[in-house]
Parts: sequence; C-alpha cells; structure tokens
Amino acid sequence: MTTLYSPTTDADLSTPLISPAHKNSDDIERLCIDDMLRKYCGEFGRWQFRHFILTSLAWALEAFHTMVMIFADREPEWRCTAAAGGCAAGLCGLKTGSWEWIEGMGSSTVEEWGLICGEKYKVGIVQSIFFVGSMIGAGIFGHLSDSFMGRKGSLTIVCILNALFGCLTALAPDYFTYVLLRFLTGFSTGGVGLCAFVLATEPVGPSKRGKAGMSTFYFFSSGIAILSGLAYLFPTWRILYFVTSIPSLLFLVLVLPFVSESPRWYLIRGKHDHAMNIMRNIAKSNGKHLPEGVVLAVDEDKRNRGNETKDGALTGSLMDVIRTPMTRLRLFLSVAINLLCSVVYYGLSLNVVNLGTNLYTSVFLNAVAEMPAFLLTALLLDRFGRKPLAIGTQWFSGLFCLLGSLVVGLYGELKWARLACGIMGIFGMAGTYNLLFIYTVELFPTVVRNAALGCATQAAQMGAILTPYVVVMGGWLPFAVFAGCGLVSGMLAFWLPETMDRPLYDTMEGLKEGEKVQNIVVIV
Repeated sequence: MTTLYSPTTDADLSTPLISPAHKNSDDIERLCIDDMLRKYCGEFGRWQFRHFILTSLAWALEAFHTMVMIFADREPEWRCTAAAGGCAAGLCGLKTGSWEWIEGMGSSTVEEWGLICGEKYKVGIVQSIFFVGSMIGAGIFGHLSDSFMGRKGSLTIVCILNALFGCLTALAPDYFTYVLLRFLTGFSTGGVGLCAFVLATEPVGPSKRGKAGMSTFYFFSSGIAILSGLAYLFPTWRILYFVTSIPSLLFLVLVLPFVSESPRWYLIRGKHDHAMNIMRNIAKSNGKHLPEGVVLAVDEDKRNRGNETKDGALTGSLMDVIRTPMTRLRLFLSVAINLLCSVVYYGLSLNVVNLGTNLYTSVFLNAVAEMPAFLLTALLLDRFGRKPLAIGTQWFSGLFCLLGSLVVGLYGELKWARLACGIMGIFGMAGTYNLLFIYTVELFPTVVRNAALGCATQAAQMGAILTPYVVVMGGWLPFAVFAGCGLVSGMLAFWLPETMDRPLYDTMEGLKEGEKVQNIVVIV
C-alpha cells in the first residue's frame, strides 16, 4: 500500500498529499473537485444518489418543526349551547358558558389557553417568533458550517436541538414558556435546510447539480404531506409535538452515521487526506477508477487564494463577501430576492387555510400541488439556465397574484377565480423558492457558501415574519402586495449572473479569476 505523507504547516495548501512514487510534478495531475468528478469519479452515480437521499431526509424534519404550528395553533370547531338563535352574534359576541369546543381537551393551544377574540393576536406572535429564531439560527449555523464545525457537524447539532426543544414544547405549562420554546426550536430549525442542502449538493458534479438541488424540496413537501396525516392521527397538540420531534432522534441514530462530510469542506480546511478518501470512495462506489497520480487542488491550484490559517485551512466570512464588490452585489440581490419571494410563498400558503375546507386535506393538497412546480423547474433548469428561469417563475407568480387582486377588487368574491389565481401563484413561487437555493449555492465560493446561504435564508425568514401582517389586511390588498413582491424580485434577478455549467469555486480568489476568464470568453 502506498504511504501518504502529511503536509507541513508551511506547505502551500494547493500541494496535496502525494506518494513517493509521484513526487515528480510531471507525474501529478492536479484537479479541482468538479473536474475530478467529471473525469474520474462520476458526477451523479450510486454514491451521490445514496448520499443525496440520506442527507435530504433532513428537509422533512424541517417541515415537521415549521408547519406543526398550523395544527397545534388551530382554532377548533365549537358549538352553541344556548337557546336557538344564540349563536347569531358569532363566537366573540357570546357570553361565557353559552358555547363549547366540540373537540376534547388539549386539542390545540387556542383551546387550552383561550387564544380567541381579543387574545387571537398571540397566535400570530408565536408564528413570528418562530421565524425570528429561524432567522438568527440560519446566520449562526451558516457561519459554523463554513468554519470549524463543518456541514455534517452543524446538521448533527441542529437535529439534537430540534429533538430537545420539540419535546420540551410538548410540556410547556403556559403560553409564555410555549413562545420561548418555539423561538428556540426556530433557532435550531433555521440551520437544518441550509446545512442539508449544501451537504447534499456539494459532492454532485456540475452538470447534475442543478437537478439534484431542485429535487431536495420534494422532501420538504413530502414532510408537510406526512405531517397532515400525523396531525389527523394525533389530534392533541402536546402529543403531536412529541410525534414530530421523535424523527429528529431517529435521523441522528439511523441516518447521520452513514452520511459523509463534504469533501469540499475538508479541502478548504486543509484536510486533503480526508477529501481524497471521499473521492476514492465515490469513484469505487460508482464503478470508476481514480488513478494514484491524480490529486486534489483548490480552484485548479490558483495562488493568492485568500485567508489561510497555520494548519493550512482556508477561511472566509461574510465580511469577505461584503468587502468584494462582485460578491457584495450578489449578496444584496440574493437577500432582497429571498425576502420578497418568502412573502409571496408563505402568504399564499396561509391563504389556503382561509378557504373554508377541511384543514388536514387543505394542507395535504397544498403540499402535493407544489411538486409539479419542482418537477417542471428541474426539467427546464439546464435548458434555459438559472437566471431566465428565476425571472420567469417570479413574474409568472406575480402576474397571477395581480390578477387575483383585480378579481377580488373589481368583481367581488369570485371564490373559484381567486382560488385559481392563488394556486397558480404558489405554483410559480414554489418553483422559484426551490431554484433560489441552488442558485445561491452557485453564486458564492466554498469558504463563504454556507454563510452567504445562511444570510439569504435569514432574509427569507424575515419575509415569513412579515407575512401574517400582510394576510390580515384582507380583501384585494394581500394579492396586490404578493404581486408587487413577485414582479420586483423578478426585476432584481436581472442583475445576477448566469451560473449554469459553471464550476463551484472554492475560494474568493478562484471566483475572481474564474469570472475574469468568463468575461474574456463572452467578449471574444
């Protein structure tokens, strides 16, 4: 067996571990990860498929912890116990004792703590507080997963916290404790999706990465659909929180041990031997062969790559993104687009519960209705590119929301027309929401990728915080706001570059050099 030598602390990071038989530089083929996947390991073979499925299961966990509030905080059915005609005034106009909840004790937090009429605003506060926690958690775990903790390490921590806080929420003795625990659950949930997404897509080759990334949201929608069934089987809110928290523990024990850390993260942290071991495993599992003389290099062995620690690790932060004009503009646009799209996506989702249909059925159908959008955008992604598809889906959603506002404002309560506009609006925005993850991943290099994605996710959570206040306006105004957000976000996407078939750069310097080359090619 060939012996591998560890690099010294003073060695350049681009010089990987090599065997004595290949000390001659003429015998060494240095490749970045994308090129090695294309040439020797396979872009999306059996190894990537298994890794993608296992990692993406975490999205279902995020769906459980995020959407459980729809059922836990619902207003149960009630009936009047007074004489005939006593219910004409509505629930808030009835005297105490003249009505009762139809469902049993503990059916929801609304029933248990009396969150009705003048106290109804507290339900909205819980929802907003959860997304505040998610916004903070996305930023913190986005940074940690880029630095010493890694993608898998961060995903492990957030799953542990999710299981802990979710179970404690089921034991909340009062409303204020419940709000605090929902904030903490949101804090940990904010890191689940972004860590899982990057971990699932980084080992995938460039020509397959788009479709793979677009497929992650099937797991989120499936989680919502499964949640509606769990809520039907376990109608009391405390038991439901327990039931939706246990899968996080199962994921930790049964799934995560079989998930590999990202080879890209190992590479930028100076752990070349770990990165090469994963690449060999990918090649072997995919039925390929990785020659001994082929080694990994960061951004095709570019020099002057940026910050480097004494142990050979490359580091980066949001400050590096902000200091560089090119990435600063990308970050600003990503934040703005994610915020606006989040208002539309969550706003249209909340409108579904106001249709007067069965709640469990409505949530299930809403989740299933998003899946054709994921399929369509995945099929069109590599044909038209990220940028045109992002603009098209956002404008598609915005135009139907505009039509919905006109239907409500000019022609009254045409329920079927308003419903149709809402479905088409969420169809377009679901495709956009899916696309934004893969687009954001490709816009930034590995050293700051999760930090940038975390920042964009924070913006999306901010949009989710604002959404309930848009929905309560009623009438034609919510649709008008959604239309404005969709159309403006589509316009902002014009300033983003196309990333289709472009490599995932590892460093800020690699990104700059790559863009220079691309600009020269475009000019020629």
